[in-house]
Amino acid sequence: MILNCIAVDDEPLALSLVCRFIEQTPFLNLAGRYPSAVEALKAIHLQKIDLVYLDIQMPDLNGIELARVIGKGYKKPRIIFTSAFEKFSLEGYKVDALDYLLKPFNYEEFLRTATKAHSYYELINRTASTPVLAEPEKADDQYLFLKVEYQWVRVALDDILYIEGLKDYVKVHLKNMEKGMLSLTSLKDLEEKLPSRRFMRVHRSFIVALDKITSMTKNSLQIGKKTITVGDQYKNAFNQFVGKWT
Repeated sequence: MILNCIAVDDEPLALSLVCRFIEQTPFLNLAGRYPSAVEALKAIHLQKIDLVYLDIQMPDLNGIELARVIGKGYKKPRIIFTSAFEKFSLEGYKVDALDYLLKPFNYEEFLRTATKAHSYYELINRTASTPVLAEPEKADDQYLFLKVEYQWVRVALDDILYIEGLKDYVKVHLKNMEKGMLSLTSLKDLEEKLPSRRFMRVHRSFIVALDKITSMTKNSLQIGKKTITVGDQYKNAFNQFVGKWT
């Protein structure tokens, strides 16, 4: 399977390097090279492009803005960002980039991203029109899919102890995992996906697995060594659960 690629970078040397790497990769076809995101956008509308190697800092329209315009449906081209600044990696994550290359990078690093893209499209073809790596609409009684870094990870609901809301992420605390798992989503989104008979929002920053509670009062609960305070707006629902439990 050959992937049609374009390279977009306002720095001539960086653009030439990416194009050279594309040309020496057997399963990639260089369909165009562009010094600006505006020119690249025109090409994407006119051609079937599978993969875009995209710089972030560019005049007029930067890489993040172009990614938002392209969208993130599975029929759209996937994006691999190239940037000299690691601080943009979170922004790339938010627009569903397939991967991120930190300049300067060598061919081995480039090939890793190309191979990832190739594997992605092979999966797409094998499942015909079914989106691969798309987020499930609803968690079932066994699993939840979380976006961790640049991939979807299946997490068993039985392994979840509690979920903690942070600024841009949630941290899912699991059995047998000391540090927990970070995912770029919101507690509200997870609350809608998790089965309510198994999980409860007890604080603006916490969702807990009801079967993992080891002790509780009207104002707090304990899961292992972790004490979680019940927020005022969640006390009525929680106290109803306490009444059933006792």
